[in-house]
Amino acid sequence: MTAAHPLLSVRDLTVTVEDGDTPRTLLDTVSLDLNRGEILGLVGESGSGKSLFCRSLVGLLPSRSLKRTGGAVLLDGQDIAGASAGELQAIRGARIGMIFQNPTSHLDPVMRIGDQITEGIRFHQGLGGAEARTAALEIMAQVGFTDPPRQFSNYAHEFSGGMRQRAMIAIALACNPEILIADEPTTALDVTIQAQILTLLLEIRKARGLSIILITHDLGVVAQTCDRIAVMRHGRLIEVGEKRRILSVPTEAYTQALIASHPSMPAEAAPGRSPQPEIASPRPRALVEIDDLHVRFPVGGGLLSRRKTFSAVGGVSLQILPGETVGIVGESGSGKSTLARAMLGLTPLSEGHVTFDGHSLSLKRAETLKALHSQAAMVFQDPYNSLNPRLTIGETLAEVLRVHRKVPDAAINARVGELLDLVELDRSFAARKPRSLSGGQCQRAGIARALAVEPRLIVADECIAALDVTIQAQIVALFRKLVATMELTLVFIAHDLAVVRSLCQRVVVMHHGRIVEEGPSDRVFSAPSQAYTANLIAAIPDIDPDRPLSGAPLSSPLTKGQPA
Repeated sequence: MTAAHPLLSVRDLTVTVEDGDTPRTLLDTVSLDLNRGEILGLVGESGSGKSLFCRSLVGLLPSRSLKRTGGAVLLDGQDIAGASAGELQAIRGARIGMIFQNPTSHLDPVMRIGDQITEGIRFHQGLGGAEARTAALEIMAQVGFTDPPRQFSNYAHEFSGGMRQRAMIAIALACNPEILIADEPTTALDVTIQAQILTLLLEIRKARGLSIILITHDLGVVAQTCDRIAVMRHGRLIEVGEKRRILSVPTEAYTQALIASHPSMPAEAAPGRSPQPEIASPRPRALVEIDDLHVRFPVGGGLLSRRKTFSAVGGVSLQILPGETVGIVGESGSGKSTLARAMLGLTPLSEGHVTFDGHSLSLKRAETLKALHSQAAMVFQDPYNSLNPRLTIGETLAEVLRVHRKVPDAAINARVGELLDLVELDRSFAARKPRSLSGGQCQRAGIARALAVEPRLIVADECIAALDVTIQAQIVALFRKLVATMELTLVFIAHDLAVVRSLCQRVVVMHHGRIVEEGPSDRVFSAPSQAYTANLIAAIPDIDPDRPLSGAPLSSPLTKGQPA
């Protein structure tokens, strides 16, 4: 205990939802303490009740059909569970602040970032305009804005994901809260930006004495930032304790499974170890060949000024062999997704050549696009937005089969069943719509849709970024099985280097639109030749709680302006 009594003490908190005639319990008598100055990691899969628990503390239940039906929430000894709407409004922000997973959804797109920060300062601290602006600029500097006076006037869309998350943290800190609830604040960020945000939270905790509840599904994040861990499953708190005890001797089978699913880097992959010698073998003809590729996008300019361009990919050359699994890694803005889209003919080439199975996009675009459409497919990052919400999974797969004429009409239903079998979904899912599926199930449906064209090449673009660690492990295992049994070539784009290390034979490291290093995964991860690669590897959150968190920036300030 860091104080005579916890700052926050939750006892038997119960939340139910009206589901037909019988209420269904979503939070089942959860009891948990948060000590002063403590960082508590709240872990568990999607649907375990982590976010609902934290929202219920401040009366932000996401639906009117949800009700708190029992329990007490003691904030510094005062029960706020039954507080009025006005009392809760005074507590939110001023005493308990929140930052969310997707800052884009929670930042006002038509309001300057500085004004969003000063709004809380003026409301909760009663400062005037000039004083509030001064306080806002100080907070922006604290959270890592490089030029607060200029960036004060910027809008959310002008920042990168990392800077938008810093803005969210600044807004939360503007009210000077005692408790900060961080709900998956780094899930969508690349590994280096994630490390910087986590380092920032640690520094803020030290400077302000904040107590923090960190919701995450990444046990590596918990191991390197939190003091204690609380594990939730199906709305119940199943295990809680000091992080070293939980990580080394978990008592619950579910906690053991979470830990086993974490894609930690193996010890032999530590930078500085000697790689295994590469064995030369005859190289087959490349399935994809990229030669001196440049992709530029127009930016600025007008009728009276010369139009400028931004180089998203600059001079990339790469060969991908049949049956290979190639991982493409790098920070956000390094050009990974632009390269992938250019590879599939989805983004125009400015210079250079992309050849697929001997067909050149530059020389015979129509012919090459036809080959790509029938032999290549993409799996996207957001499993929900990539599927048509109006169609059932079966209708989505049938549409692909019908358009590409892969099977006769009479055989479509049977083939839909086979595709669901391939991605290990029950055939009953054919009748379900995306909104009734979990994120992992939706992603399996997205993979089934990609397989419907009977591809030789699949490009998976950050397809596990938004999934729980256990679901990530299942999707990676599925890809490994598909590659082994279907002679697929897989290009796997990710910011999780540990996953790439375990899945891919070869890794390509990108930085500012260029390839800075490539080679067999064992060699690159064990003995990187570039400092940039070594720093990327060092920034991976490790499940070892004694390993320091690397939060050093790898590139220029994180404002928008790098390739997507």
